[in-house]
Amino acid sequence: MKILLVLLLTICANLAEDATLREFPNAVNSFTPSVYKEVLKTEKANFLVSPFSAATLLALAQSGCRGDTAEEIRQVLHFVGGREKAESAVKEVLSKLTNEEYTLHTANKIYVKSNFSVKEEFEKTAVEVYGAQSENVDFSEKNDAAKLMNAWVEEQTQHKIQNLVDPEILNNLTRVVLINALYFNAKWLVPFPPFHTRKSDFHKSAKEVVQVDTMYLDEQYFNYYECHHLDAKLLELPFKGGASLTIVLPNQIEGLVSLESKIKRSFRPHNLTKQLVNVALPKFKIESTVDFTKVLKKLGVKKAFGDEADLSGIAGEKGDLVISNIVQKSFIDVSEEGVEAAAATYIPVILPEMALPDSPKQFIVDHPFIFYIKVKGMILFAGRVTTLN
Repeated sequence: MKILLVLLLTICANLAEDATLREFPNAVNSFTPSVYKEVLKTEKANFLVSPFSAATLLALAQSGCRGDTAEEIRQVLHFVGGREKAESAVKEVLSKLTNEEYTLHTANKIYVKSNFSVKEEFEKTAVEVYGAQSENVDFSEKNDAAKLMNAWVEEQTQHKIQNLVDPEILNNLTRVVLINALYFNAKWLVPFPPFHTRKSDFHKSAKEVVQVDTMYLDEQYFNYYECHHLDAKLLELPFKGGASLTIVLPNQIEGLVSLESKIKRSFRPHNLTKQLVNVALPKFKIESTVDFTKVLKKLGVKKAFGDEADLSGIAGEKGDLVISNIVQKSFIDVSEEGVEAAAATYIPVILPEMALPDSPKQFIVDHPFIFYIKVKGMILFAGRVTTLN
């Protein structure tokens, strides 16, 4: 009986840990379509956002908020429970997110107006849970302050992200700036042979066609799904290390507007199954800067930016601090560059010959589409491609 009791306690502990591990990814995945919809209102061409990093940064902010200010943020992020539970959920995921087979740099930092002392409890939480340092800066010297912050971002992102902070957003009233910069790079599990890349048509619209560099893979097994609700096809392209890029391709050349009107369903898990597929995917590169201040205000985070802000967990007393800006800059480059190095570890996924279908599915990405990158079941990046040069 004693042995059974120990076993039951062990099972309960593991279940609790699993539940904690799922909590933050579930919150991020629920947060994603809301963010996408708001960004879509101002960005009409290609864009890339990371709901994961925005949520991480907001979770950090709520760790320094108190009362209704903190609760408002947790509600927008779909967190269930209070501050400590949110911190536990984020810490559990961040500690398990990295992988030796892909490169993922997430850089978070808090800049606080000079002469404010960051409270020891918050500074400890920022470092231990979020990997974020805080630093005092004189925002009145806006050019120097921007230069300082931009240099830190460049260092954290292998110089892929530059000039994140515009000096003009800084002034004597600025109290806090939260910054997040991202860089992601991974090798395809099934590489696109560089010698197959060629110029192909990309239909920006029914009337406008451009020639773009397009990568090809013939008769490979990938997770694939045809969704009649979305009038679209979904394809999951795996990276080494377990991350994946999913493309949601409308069936119609000008079907993106209709697809984006059902954005929640677009980001939901679908019943993808292994199918033999011919793939044509254009090379693309996106670098986006998103003013999350406007996005978050629309989603319901308002107190943190106004007179009612209570950031007393960071520094000072209630009303001493107010968040002035939340800025995110992200970068993605989809090409064969990483794939060439992975050719020696090429891993084809095959099924028994008897399971072969009559003919492969065709997944030809030759018009605007939505895409997202997942790591361990959590949406890390999401974006759209509407135009290519």
